[in-house]
Amino acid sequence: MTTTTTRQTQSMGLPILSSQGQGWEHILVEQFQHPPGEGNCHYNEHAICLSLASRPVRLLQIKGGKTYSGLYGKGDMSIMPAAMPVFARWEGDDHYLQIRIRSQFLQTVAQETIASHHSVELIPEFRIRDRQVEAIGMMLLSEVQQNNPGSKLYIESLTNVLAVHLLRQYAATQPRLPVYEGGIPARQLEQVLDFINEHLDQKIKLADLAALLDMSQFHFSHLFKQSTGIAPYQYLLQQRVERAKQLLKQTDQPIIEIAFQCGFNSHSHLSKQFRQLTGMTPTDYRAH
Repeated sequence: MTTTTTRQTQSMGLPILSSQGQGWEHILVEQFQHPPGEGNCHYNEHAICLSLASRPVRLLQIKGGKTYSGLYGKGDMSIMPAAMPVFARWEGDDHYLQIRIRSQFLQTVAQETIASHHSVELIPEFRIRDRQVEAIGMMLLSEVQQNNPGSKLYIESLTNVLAVHLLRQYAATQPRLPVYEGGIPARQLEQVLDFINEHLDQKIKLADLAALLDMSQFHFSHLFKQSTGIAPYQYLLQQRVERAKQLLKQTDQPIIEIAFQCGFNSHSHLSKQFRQLTGMTPTDYRAH
């Protein structure tokens, strides 16, 4: 995700980890650690700051004409709507995760899921707790740490879930999201599964799968899980490992070649996912 962020800071520095350059669309995830300091910033994206601090940090925030001062402990978070100037001062060593999500993407999700063409506005929030955002944030952080190019479908799924959650919980005007039951009709599901099977060696995007059925990504993910019992990214991973199992038994190709043919970016990436699903390494499986 490339950004056009305006930032003027004192002591805010560079992130210690960032998804920048990993090919993520619509979302930027960065981990920061700062000594005591203060700074001004505003972003063109909606921003979520989730505290990772081992000890609570006293924080002053001024945004949207409101001032907040209090202790931020691990799991506390704040929301900064796009283009809202923020001043912050922190009195201890700060450690937090920042998630920035494109305002245009959030608008698109609103249009796709609730057919709303009104401009989406988020409410600025100070110290709040939200277990779902925290869980998504930690899963995204784990992906940043692993720098795994093969997890694009997983990142897109998490980004969509986060966007819908923000619309449901923090939009200035609360939308009514329709509920779809019954899953995907058998013939359409077969079309999707065939597409996945034929493109296992390629990067498969959630948008590609949803477009096959002319659905929003959110609705597609929801209905796919109703039909199969698992999320699209989980199904894709299962099928890649199944293809690898076939090639390991039926050919003598090097494991690195099998990894590429099954959509994994390295021997170690295949080995990790293979072990998680089968309990053994590709080498052990081939010899078994």
